[in-house]
Amino acid sequence: MNALSSFPELIMSQADLSDRARCAAIDAWVMAQAAATPFHLTGWSRAVERGCGQTAHYLVAEGLDGSLRGVLPLTAVRSPIFGKALVSAGFAVDGGVLADDAQTARQLVADFVALAGKLACPTLELRGGDLPDDWSRDDTTYLGFATDLAATDDAQLTAIPRKQRAEVRKALGFDLSVETGTTERDKAAHYAVYAESVRNLGTPVFPRALFDAVLDEFGDAADILTVRHEGRALASVLSLYFKGTVMPYWGGGVFDARSWRANDMMYFALMNHARASKGCTRFDFGRSKVGTGPAAFKKNWGFEGEPLSYAKRTLDGSPPRDINPLSPKYRMQVALWQKLPMPVANLMGPWLAKGLG
Repeated sequence: MNALSSFPELIMSQADLSDRARCAAIDAWVMAQAAATPFHLTGWSRAVERGCGQTAHYLVAEGLDGSLRGVLPLTAVRSPIFGKALVSAGFAVDGGVLADDAQTARQLVADFVALAGKLACPTLELRGGDLPDDWSRDDTTYLGFATDLAATDDAQLTAIPRKQRAEVRKALGFDLSVETGTTERDKAAHYAVYAESVRNLGTPVFPRALFDAVLDEFGDAADILTVRHEGRALASVLSLYFKGTVMPYWGGGVFDARSWRANDMMYFALMNHARASKGCTRFDFGRSKVGTGPAAFKKNWGFEGEPLSYAKRTLDGSPPRDINPLSPKYRMQVALWQKLPMPVANLMGPWLAKGLG
């Protein structure tokens, strides 16, 4: 444990993520917090560091009696194209300050700012959690979609709005198979499908090492579900399971997935798998940008979007880094990327994407 600073009622430190006993104690505290997310778990920080080569810095606040009071998982993201940033949490849609009280939250943020200066990371990003009042706040770009799962497969189908339910019924009528697991077959199918899916959207794919590391760290709390037709993978998703909620985190489909309604089958099958095999009672469809096709797709399933709150600041007063693929400045790059052959996209993509964070 490396001490960062001391306050009258708190001891601030940086956790050694290789100390499994220490991490187990932190994770136990995280699991007991109502506002916790899977991105607050120490395993997420280790997976990101191992999978993308970006250094993790996990801040911890403790009382004088040694009791945990707050955590802030950070990733120092460095990219020759997108610049440097200190992000909470790296490669996550949440994972900001998690603290018992406002004072602890403020002091975690103070150490966050100090560490960013020490690491020469000019951009600081917080995704969710307790957000500082004096940072640039964004409550309008992203929506989160989550709702409760039904009690049975039939009830789950009935809960889907009529038009989308018709699409699921079409999928159920096709000769599609569903597989779940974490074998090499599952991992290879997922990466091939996901890589093609994001290439078609015009964005680079993350390193496969990131997906493998997350599966290793999360164990039974993560898996892959793949929809196949005659053995060929059409759609696949890597999901996280956390405190009774399933989160389909990295998913997509190949071009032919639409004709076979493979994505519709995938999410319906995941809802039933999460309830029956994982004991989940809630489905978190993840975040989407306001006004986009993915947001509309989730609304078709009956999910109502809730605004997500993020915050940024820079140490030197300059504009923060911009990694939004919908930004007008990236329009030409996105169009070019969509035309790349898959071998080229898969060669260049991980090098670029690991710098996004």
